Amino acid sequence: MIRFLVSAALFFGTAAVGLLVSDLLFDGMTITSVLSFLTAVLLFAVIQAVVMPFFKVSVKAVPYLTGIIGLPATFVALLVTTLISDGLRISGLTTWLFATLTVWLVTLFAAWLLPRIFLKNAVEQRHS
Repeated sequence: MIRFLVSAALFFGTAAVGLLVSDLLFDGMTITSVLSFLTAVLLFAVIQAVVMPFFKVSVKAVPYLTGIIGLPATFVALLVTTLISDGLRISGLTTWLFATLTVWLVTLFAAWLLPRIFLKNAVEQRHS
């Protein structure tokens, strides 16, 4: 249960970091308030978690593309989040393309980095 909660927290954390970075980088992407940001993160993370398995199934025949499946899943999650939430707005084709790429890259990097930071801290605390 604790492992699931930590994984969920990391998943939501990486989604939050990805959306924040894109919001800071692109004028065509807007998060309207703190509450709408939290709503957008929740929606984005849940939608991406639901959509991701569909893309994984399509990649089974081509296993070396596994890391790339997050890109279309990120786009779909951003699209659905903007459609059902007024807290996240993305306008312009260029912003859509670069925001999708940025959120995907940031979440990919954060998903790789954050567990290492938290595991290192947990190991250091355990040995202290």
